[in-house]
Amino acid sequence: MALSRLFPRTSTSAARFMWASTRNAHQSSSVPASLKDKYHPKLGNREIVGYGWNGQPTYIDRLEFPCPPVRFRENTPEVLALREKEKGDWNALSLEEKKALYRASFRETFAEMNAPSGEWKSIMAMTLLGLSFTLWVMLYFKHFVLQPLPRTINREWQEKQLELMIKQRQNPVEGVASHWDYENNRWK
Repeated sequence: MALSRLFPRTSTSAARFMWASTRNAHQSSSVPASLKDKYHPKLGNREIVGYGWNGQPTYIDRLEFPCPPVRFRENTPEVLALREKEKGDWNALSLEEKKALYRASFRETFAEMNAPSGEWKSIMAMTLLGLSFTLWVMLYFKHFVLQPLPRTINREWQEKQLELMIKQRQNPVEGVASHWDYENNRWK
């Protein structure tokens, strides 16, 4: 196959899918039989019209990839009649027919995709629920699990400990005693 020479790293089925997806949308009935057998049981009577976001013929509405590889709705006699009419002059189509053609290919418009969904409410609720659970666990641990602080963790004990270190002249080169002026009895 010539595509395997152009795309040496792609498999044969991927090359055939790329060949089928780059053809005209109105010629999608000429998809190779192996791909039709592979993908159409999942797709039903929908057309494969492009390569897709990840090379798979699945319908996904994405703002960063606005052209899905398959049509949204299956081909019905009404849609097929509109597609035949679409091949002619677009001024002959009414606004409702244009909308019907659009809705047969796409589920949402860009305005509908950008519309706020209210998902932030559930995210905020779950975040607050997690924070309140964490608070209750902390209170439980503080009250029932953790022991009281030792007597050495208070200001008076630390000051007496510092006085003792100065009296004993602990670490006179770089430590606490090096910062004490023993002649004037104050900090340097």
